[in-house]
Amino acid sequence: MSLRINDIVPNFTAETDHGTIQFHDWIGDSWAILFSHPKDFTPVCTTEFGAVAQLSDEWAARNTKVIGLSVDGVEEHKKWKGDIESYASAKAGFPIIADEGLAVSKAFDMLPADAYLPDGRTPADSATVRAVFIISPDKKVKLAMIYPMNVGRNFAEVLRALDGLQTAERENVAMPANWTVGDDVIVPTSVSDEDAIAKYGAIDKVFPYLRKAKLKG
Repeated sequence: MSLRINDIVPNFTAETDHGTIQFHDWIGDSWAILFSHPKDFTPVCTTEFGAVAQLSDEWAARNTKVIGLSVDGVEEHKKWKGDIESYASAKAGFPIIADEGLAVSKAFDMLPADAYLPDGRTPADSATVRAVFIISPDKKVKLAMIYPMNVGRNFAEVLRALDGLQTAERENVAMPANWTVGDDVIVPTSVSDEDAIAKYGAIDKVFPYLRKAKLKG
């Protein structure tokens, strides 16, 4: 069964270009983003890893660790990072999991159970290893995205979604479509108008069930 929202993510031990990690220990008290790729030295993946590298200060500001995954080995990861950093003009300081045996890909249900990697494999052999998981400090899946091989992910959207998740958890609110930090949020239906006004100072009552407010501070 695939991972669902609020499932505890699988714990695993894996080799990375930063050494051996135990996933839950590596997450620690941080948020985490696991983003996976079908193979090293591929064009779209190189641009995506570069985008993640360019956002390193943003992840750190949100107490968020990022970790990549590819089905190639540690030495290939180290060599590939040279291309990533050259392309992005930014240091790729995050680890990349070497998932050569597909153990992590299968644990996160990124591949069919009978998937294998033939000799001389191409990215098509691991094409469905192309996912993003945002994980909270309690080790639960909070968001998952799956992309095809030919469409690069928008990591500005991953960052926006992370902001929304962290704000929702901290403030007990929801986010409307296209929300960004500083925009009005949605007041939960479980909160009365009176309590919402007391908390936010004012509310925009679009419908009885759709009320917006601006967060203080």
